Amino acid sequence: MFGYVVPLRGELKVRELDAYQGIYCGLCHTLGRRYGFFPRLLLNYDFAFLAMVLAQPGEKVGLERRRCVACPFRGKQVCPSRPGLDTAADESIILTYWKLRDSVADRGIFRGLPARLLSLLLRRAYRKAALRRPDFDRQTVACLEELHALEKDKTPSLDRTADTFARILAGAAPTTGEEVRDRALGQMLYHVGRWIYLVDAWDDLDEDRKSGSYNPLLLRFPDGPEAHQEEVRLTLRHSLNLAVSAYHLTDAGPWNGVIMNILCLGLPMVEEAVFTGQWRRRKKENRENKL
Repeated sequence: MFGYVVPLRGELKVRELDAYQGIYCGLCHTLGRRYGFFPRLLLNYDFAFLAMVLAQPGEKVGLERRRCVACPFRGKQVCPSRPGLDTAADESIILTYWKLRDSVADRGIFRGLPARLLSLLLRRAYRKAALRRPDFDRQTVACLEELHALEKDKTPSLDRTADTFARILAGAAPTTGEEVRDRALGQMLYHVGRWIYLVDAWDDLDEDRKSGSYNPLLLRFPDGPEAHQEEVRLTLRHSLNLAVSAYHLTDAGPWNGVIMNILCLGLPMVEEAVFTGQWRRRKKENRENKL
């Protein structure tokens, strides 16, 4: 996805931070087991959030130490295999593949070349994932086609474009037959998806303004989105409030504390960083620290 869905780590309890890192590492191992080495390189924390949300009732964290490429000698504490991790791994492949293809379409032949190469490397894994999650793949393709049509028409509507993207994420929660839980998870993911789309649009303002790429904020506010910052942030807060309200109707067991941290603290922190121009600088510094 986009890398915006993270917790405010300083507010996590020690056991919550360990569990969060464990689910992230567990998802990495699951991707390796199901799809090989390369897809593990495209993992980000957004998909760890999805794995936690898809936890089954009564699930335990159950960390175990395993060796990995990042830490071959000491190993890391990892969540063992479970259905939520499998689903998150499959859907992360599908979402990443179509995001890369979308970048190819948006950026043209030369600027889109890196995304084209990555999508080619991911194609085999995508085909396997699409066979495992055909409904989610069809939903993703249909919504992206609808979104491309809106972009082609240069629609200035924030709601229509954000809704189309949000429905992709809402479809990430497989139905379990528990009507209240299924509806609550779908609504929570929908509003998180809507928040992601609008935050990403604001984050891309300067780049899209220079390149002439589609951005609903630039069309909705021709006098400059910056003059309407509070209006945009109001709709973002509304989406987060609805996401939290929906999540209160469900239960992710041992992951509840981390998920509530993300919804109530992490996402507002990211939003503030994006709107103050600090988010991209932080991501660049994090990448440099990993080198």
